[in-house]
Amino acid sequence: MSSESIEDYIKAIFQLGRNDDLVQTSAIADRLDVRPASVSNMVRRLATLGFLVHEPYRGVRLTDEGELLARRMVRRHRLIERFLVEILGYPWDEVHEEAERLEHAVSPRFVARLDRLLDNPATDPHGAPIPASDGTMDESAHPALTELSAGETACVRRVRDGDSELLRRFEQLGIRLDTRIEVLETTNDEGTLTLRVGDEQRRLEHAAASGVFVERTAD
Repeated sequence: MSSESIEDYIKAIFQLGRNDDLVQTSAIADRLDVRPASVSNMVRRLATLGFLVHEPYRGVRLTDEGELLARRMVRRHRLIERFLVEILGYPWDEVHEEAERLEHAVSPRFVARLDRLLDNPATDPHGAPIPASDGTMDESAHPALTELSAGETACVRRVRDGDSELLRRFEQLGIRLDTRIEVLETTNDEGTLTLRVGDEQRRLEHAAASGVFVERTAD
């Protein structure tokens, strides 16, 4: 098994199990687009290496060692995304896949220098927290836009980053980090929300709005 494959599995399990739930092997297969048999083989390998615990018929969870490796991977990925946007001028909808490729190639020394170059950023271009070098990370959660009621206002703090088309949709509607949004009407029969984004009235599909995470603000 290559170290790259191990890192991909560890990061996938970390992202799937953020509520301390056991992660089903079928969910890992779906996330990584691999066969269930391949997941079973890797789970046994990772358990032998001490990165996870497997509870038969229930799922897997990372050990402390696995959790630390995952957080280092996430740190590397999000710093690279920030570098691509701030230094190389990439749009935010193009950096995720690029960072996926680059994160396996850079050394810890490179990551440390990248962090200093970027002045120790707290978040990536999509608002996700960047773990510190010791693995600690701001675990604060923000409600999805779909959780707000009509008449509430909020500020965008994070957007889901795995779908380039969705990010382009947000950009077209003016939904960016720190954007102020007012909910004018909650989901209607067409499955959309009516919003005021800045000075413009916009409509956003419920599924897309569930990928916008906000902080409620006073009127």
